[in-house]
Amino acid sequence: MATETATKWVIDPMHSEVQFKVKHLVISTVSGFFKSFGGEVITEGDDFDNAEVDFSLDINSIDTNQTQRDEHLKGGEFFDAEKYPKISFKSTSLTKTDDEEYELKGNLTIKDVTKPVTLTAEFGGSAADFYGNTKAGFEITGKINRKEFGLTWDGVTEAGSVVVGEDIKLLINLQLTKQA
Repeated sequence: MATETATKWVIDPMHSEVQFKVKHLVISTVSGFFKSFGGEVITEGDDFDNAEVDFSLDINSIDTNQTQRDEHLKGGEFFDAEKYPKISFKSTSLTKTDDEEYELKGNLTIKDVTKPVTLTAEFGGSAADFYGNTKAGFEITGKINRKEFGLTWDGVTEAGSVVVGEDIKLLINLQLTKQA
């Protein structure tokens, strides 16, 4: 990307969120959030087509509204946050598919496993805030299989029900701030 026209956008954590959903006992959904994350997007001017996206989040910021479950998720049977404190994503492409939607491809690293993923990024638009800063909004969605990233713990109830589903739905709302 030519540096003379490159524009840097950073994530505004006060107006962004990272959420995930997973089936519990195959009958209901448990939601959780990561409270600490950051990243940047590099564009050619203000055009997000072909932008470079770099994102990471802190495993220790996981919040499922249940402390015991959060500690289990941070532990060695799941994320092993002591050894692997971050999840990271680095884009390989961001391609506009229509007026408001992009296909976001990149490499997702969880623990010591890096795999390509494809996500959908819906552009919400851009606007100036009260301070004259240019903001842009995206809602990013997708699904990954946790076992492909080394999150293989399985629990089965006495009745034979699976405790945690394999597919993890991702819902990420980002507000980006254009840097001067």
